[in-house]
Amino acid sequence: MKNQLLISLVAALSLSAQADEGWQTWFKDGLGDAKIVSGQATYTVENGILTGTTVEGSGNTFLAKGPFKDFELQFEVKVDNELNSGVQVRSKLAKDGDPAPEGAKGDKPLPAGRLYGPQCEIAINGTAGDFYDEARRGTWWSILTKTEAVRSDEAKAAFKKGEWNHYRIVVKGDHYQSFVNGVKTADFTQPGDPEGHIGFQVHGIKKGTGPYKVQWKEVKFKAL
Repeated sequence: MKNQLLISLVAALSLSAQADEGWQTWFKDGLGDAKIVSGQATYTVENGILTGTTVEGSGNTFLAKGPFKDFELQFEVKVDNELNSGVQVRSKLAKDGDPAPEGAKGDKPLPAGRLYGPQCEIAINGTAGDFYDEARRGTWWSILTKTEAVRSDEAKAAFKKGEWNHYRIVVKGDHYQSFVNGVKTADFTQPGDPEGHIGFQVHGIKKGTGPYKVQWKEVKFKAL
């Protein structure tokens, strides 16, 4: 009996080790190698919780890591009702002398250091989990790729106001998927961004408002 219990325990530990293989946990003790770009919002880590706080007068700010190609990203997130946020994936940092990004609405170059590209939305207004083409096309990827059917009533209601919400984002090849609290909220293909940064956004705010915050915890990353 004892041998059977020992075998079962060893098997369980082996399966657990296999499940954890390849996963990195981000922001356990600090910001690590992540860099604040595009704005002046602040980011702190305390007790394993990453908190982004708005700064009046700042545009959208991002805590960026990467670049990365194929990956799975999971995290828990909570956002103030007055704020929306998001996580950039495969996004690019504009450099001095770069032309306007391909597909952008206008022909004006972005300022150096501006992060742009696909962003998985964090919001209480029914758009959570959809992807927005930040600082470039300025519209939703579900519209651009004609996958709006994924944005079902269940998907629009998946994000819970005032609570911690679980996100799972999978980007492999040209295929992008997101899940909010286990509900599929985006599923499309687009070939234009094969590699780029992951960026945790603190949105800019109107004058005379804030400060507001967005918090992430249990941030896990795995290259695919």
